[in-house]
Amino acid sequence: MSGKVWLMVLFAMVVSIPVFAGDAQTAATAGEIVLKKYYMFVAMGAAIGLGLAAGGGGIGQGHAVNGTVLGTARNPGLSGKLLTIMMIGLAMIESLVIYMLVIVLIVLYTNPFHV
Repeated sequence: MSGKVWLMVLFAMVVSIPVFAGDAQTAATAGEIVLKKYYMFVAMGAAIGLGLAAGGGGIGQGHAVNGTVLGTARNPGLSGKLLTIMMIGLAMIESLVIYMLVIVLIVLYTNPFHV
């Protein structure tokens, strides 16, 4: 990744911290402040993880389609087989992103501190 992309990711993370931060004066106990910070990091980690999974899946799907198009251009008679194999591959790549979405939803909606 280029330096500009890393700079944009860092900027987005720094800018999003106050959004998740709570008002410390309204918190009844120090435990609530700890929980708010915990959920802030969980939400940021989930968003970054899902973003990386979606980006990686998109890159993988692009490579798969590129290979299929090049293969079809070289041998048009195999286009049916290549299309079938590509669709199966795209479904598998997309399933990895969906698995990450499921993990993110589980992490976001699970409260380990709930008594």
